[in-house]
Amino acid sequence: MDTNKGVLSKLDKAKTQRYHFMAVGIAGMGFFTDAYDLFCITAVIKLIGRLYYYDPNSHSPGKLPKNVNNAITGVALCGTLTGQLFFGWLGDKLGRKKVYGITLATMVGCALASGLSFGSTAKSVVASLCFFRFWLGFGIGGDYPLSAVIMSEYANQKTRGAFVAAVFAMQGVGILVAGGVAMLVSKQFLAAYPARNFAADPVQSTQPQGDFVWRIVLMFGAFPAAFTYYWRMKMPETARYTALVEGDHKKAVEDMAKVLDKDIPSEEPNTRVAATPGPSYGLFSSEFLKKHGLHLLGTTSAWFWLDIAFYSLQLTQKDIYPASGLVPKASQMNAIEEVFLLSRAMFVVALLATVPGYWFTVYFIDKIGRHKIQLVGFFVMSVCMWLLGQNYGEYRGVECSPDKKYDYCDGKHTRFVILFGVTLFFANFGPNSTTFIVPAELFPARFRSTCHGISAAAGKAGAIIGAFVVQGYTDNAENKIRGMKKALITLSVVNLLGFFCTFLVPETRGRSLEEISGEDKEHPGNITEDNANETTNHAEEGTRNTNVEKPPQTSMV
Repeated sequence: MDTNKGVLSKLDKAKTQRYHFMAVGIAGMGFFTDAYDLFCITAVIKLIGRLYYYDPNSHSPGKLPKNVNNAITGVALCGTLTGQLFFGWLGDKLGRKKVYGITLATMVGCALASGLSFGSTAKSVVASLCFFRFWLGFGIGGDYPLSAVIMSEYANQKTRGAFVAAVFAMQGVGILVAGGVAMLVSKQFLAAYPARNFAADPVQSTQPQGDFVWRIVLMFGAFPAAFTYYWRMKMPETARYTALVEGDHKKAVEDMAKVLDKDIPSEEPNTRVAATPGPSYGLFSSEFLKKHGLHLLGTTSAWFWLDIAFYSLQLTQKDIYPASGLVPKASQMNAIEEVFLLSRAMFVVALLATVPGYWFTVYFIDKIGRHKIQLVGFFVMSVCMWLLGQNYGEYRGVECSPDKKYDYCDGKHTRFVILFGVTLFFANFGPNSTTFIVPAELFPARFRSTCHGISAAAGKAGAIIGAFVVQGYTDNAENKIRGMKKALITLSVVNLLGFFCTFLVPETRGRSLEEISGEDKEHPGNITEDNANETTNHAEEGTRNTNVEKPPQTSMV
């Protein structure tokens, strides 16, 4: 009989159980840390510029040089790309569980070290910060393929998309909390160390105590993740990896018994175990490319185009907020006040636009499918960015006189904020979520983590383009309006490319992982059982007919 009449069928047909939600929490907390650490820098990066790069002759607040700003924001993305490739490959070689703890420990340690960046000069502080943020990104990169694959292999067929999406939705919570923590910390320091704004007192407006603010904000993300380390180490290996990659079906049953509310016998009298784990064509072999080449091209290209647009918007929020009227001009704030107002804007946008998009995906993904959500998301993002680009000067307004509170006056800031919010909403209720979910479903178990890592790394290559190329272009443009306009219209075209690349990827909703990847045909008889249909019915109902002689029945996650 086919695999889906054995243990793997029970995995797909099992009812949602307590451990599914525990796994979301354990895996999701890693993603909380991922997002917090990647995006909290947006709230404090201007403070670092004020503290370490103030020039008394410039008559303006201290500001990071463009290359330094791009390095701080982009170096973590470079580390993430490297980690996705390395840990994705390692997760298929050694197993998901063995590698999972390493990524979390790396994230926790480097998040703490980022806040402790040392040095007596601006260059040494920035150099150590960049060093630790690279390795922080390296750990974050490993969490992408492992969390997605572990959750997809634990989940049942009916709600698999929602559970994987829920893990990824913790990214939105991380962005929200990053803004909230930066807002809370800066507010407390602002109350303890008040100062006049830069226009009134250029020197005293930068409180020395601000050096503690950015360090505390960067370090905070380590603690929630550290609390889940024990539970991550207690997670068993996924049964799909044990059965399909290691070929040990008895151990697969034992592993799944650990995650259920009741015991499962380690041996079943009428169960036969296959001698070999199945076919052995390699990654990037002609057979792999024939079966999965277009799928891998689809997942990598869609994620690549998405992240160019998504990270360009996320990493330039510090500049978009003043242009949209959410934050006053720098000279009208002191250093810590600027952190507070930036983080407040970041928090509000995340609460109203970013976070709802993630959870809309959780609710709808198993109802309407991955394909439709991704197509609609790319299309709406493209339209919104085109409108923002075409009307950027009108929406932003003209530069205000020096005595005004805001940088720009007479603009249509409400329209600007609405379009920006809709873009973020449909990014998350759209391709930002689906590009994470689909690579964890499409590929065979022995390549699943590697292919997810490759797809995610392609996305981070796009994010690096956003951090260095797009930001560099807008920063260096002689005419800021024209530069931002061209950038936004280009990003609109980028989203259209992602829209068309979506057609390379099939819909995965409602099918088992083995059916999607073709492993149901590659592994005939991994585990077969007498009375398989009767066993499956008992697994679905969670009951046992004690009046009929048959092997002990199990309900598998």
